[in-house]
Amino acid sequence: MAERILFLTGHLAEPRLRRVLEGMGNTPFAWEIADIGVKVAALMTEAIIRRRLPPPLAADRVVLPGRAGVDVARLSAEYGVTFEHGPDEVADLPRHFGIGARRADLSRHDIRIFAEIVEASRLSPDALLARARAHRADGADVIDLGCQPGQSWPGLEDAVRLLKAEGMAVSVDSGDADELRRAALAGADHVLSLTEATLDAVDGTACVPVLIPASQGDLDSLVRAAERCGAAGRACLLDPILDTIHFGFTASILRYAALRARLPDAAMLMGTGNLTELTDADSSGVTALLLGICSELAIRNVLIVQVSPHTRRTVAEHDRARRILYAAREDAALPRLYDEGLLQIHDRRPWTTTAEEVARDAAATRDGNFRIVATEDGIHVYNARMHRVGDDAFAFYPALDVAQDGAHAFYLGAELARAEIAWRLGKRYVQDEPLDFGVAAPRPAGARTRLADAGHTLRGRQPEGRQPEGRQPEERNPEGTGPADADDT
Repeated sequence: MAERILFLTGHLAEPRLRRVLEGMGNTPFAWEIADIGVKVAALMTEAIIRRRLPPPLAADRVVLPGRAGVDVARLSAEYGVTFEHGPDEVADLPRHFGIGARRADLSRHDIRIFAEIVEASRLSPDALLARARAHRADGADVIDLGCQPGQSWPGLEDAVRLLKAEGMAVSVDSGDADELRRAALAGADHVLSLTEATLDAVDGTACVPVLIPASQGDLDSLVRAAERCGAAGRACLLDPILDTIHFGFTASILRYAALRARLPDAAMLMGTGNLTELTDADSSGVTALLLGICSELAIRNVLIVQVSPHTRRTVAEHDRARRILYAAREDAALPRLYDEGLLQIHDRRPWTTTAEEVARDAAATRDGNFRIVATEDGIHVYNARMHRVGDDAFAFYPALDVAQDGAHAFYLGAELARAEIAWRLGKRYVQDEPLDFGVAAPRPAGARTRLADAGHTLRGRQPEGRQPEGRQPEERNPEGTGPADADDT
């Protein structure tokens, strides 16, 4: 027998929920909808549920709106049926149930991240350790210490030992073979970069070298160095070197493919910084493309530089990309519909409702609280007495009539600015919630709660008895202006 799922909702969302469930076609479960008796579904309470939903329930599972602030564990125990939160938006239900989209397992990957601290030699021990910990928290597996050309680093050994004492894997990047030998003797796990002429720098140590061509594009020298390591029983990583755009980029990509063809089982490394750092483009897309190449060519190590302000989240972006690409490769699928952490500027589905649905909701609104919704046609602001649509946050101000209520004006200004940013970029906007920029800007802890608290406190303070003036933005008059339902607060 198919699982029976009961969806709880409110007056306004019930038609939309029904359309979405019907649009899901033949689901692997049977479903019913219960209008719990509130206008806004997210405002249902445990008391309302107990009053409107007497046991026993003819369901195996009960799904509540994602924003409903109820204790599902307590309800599950009371009813003897599993209660759970669904997605925040009704439009996301198909994906929530894995219909038309994949349930992504991003717990696995097979690419190791070397995160370079370029100015390591200029940092105090405490600052170096803090930077290394931050990189590790973002997903780095190896902390790479950058040395400065032409400058000796007396504290190199101490820096290696400091990070090793923290349990970190450490690599050292230098163009000076003597400096690399010092690092290897101090216990560095890897050194970057040696050639066939400088390979003896790691003799007598357990260090695994990263090998590069003796000169640009010289794969033969790289292969000879790899063969020397193999003959000595020493592991190594091979890096043909990724060049910048207009200075050998395409040829360097071909070299990675050529080296893989020549040495199918060799461990390889790609340094992505020449593209992410030296291209004025959002680094998330560049990273996804480069790690797609790594995924196809079985390049299991990447060296990352996070220096330019526009690459300030590149370690975390590489971490998310390697997980998405691993999952897609395992599924023999395109790397889409797994995760949206790299969709930082534009969302795949920014609009969760239509202008027509908002108009219906506005016509059914009976209170003075302002609702703000972004749809494809613009930003909607409505309550019982007005419904306006526009694309400029400032243009709404005269119609809101909150000049005498500074706190409410501040709240509405902040929300409308957020809505305008979302609408112009094509990002999802939800009132009282921070915008989601994926890996690019992680949400601060408690941000959603703080914004929601501010919204519930201030939205109800619309001055009564004053009619907004003006016709810009476009005005859409709701049909009714009666009192709010008793259970709507």
